Amino acid sequence: QVQLAESGGGLVQTGESLRLSCAASGVGRLLSNNAMGWFRRSPGKERDFVAAISWNGGSTNYAASVKGRFTIARDRAKNTVTLQMNNLTPEDTAVYYCAAFRGSYGGRSSDVRYWGQGTQVNVSS
Repeated sequence: QVQLAESGGGLVQTGESLRLSCAASGVGRLLSNNAMGWFRRSPGKERDFVAAISWNGGSTNYAASVKGRFTIARDRAKNTVTLQMNNLTPEDTAVYYCAAFRGSYGGRSSDVRYWGQGTQVNVSS
């Protein structure tokens, strides 16, 4: 059974930073050739794409709202993916979900194979 466990959420003030981590377990090398990513769900909204990284880390893509502030990275050997979030604003308040895509590249929620349980990020003004 594959499990994705997020950590690193919390409460910060506007302009501060957080680093989210996602550890995959029960997979062995199962996810080493899969794209990984992050989505988020703000109160009263749909779950939206935030960032994705290709199977080998060579390609990344970001939502326009976070580009230049967030950075996604992965360690294939450790089956981990991180999301460095800088210059946070209250609009970034959401539950953040780690995702493992079916293919080597990803970005759409319909392409997600596994989801994490989510970690809450709150940004106060």
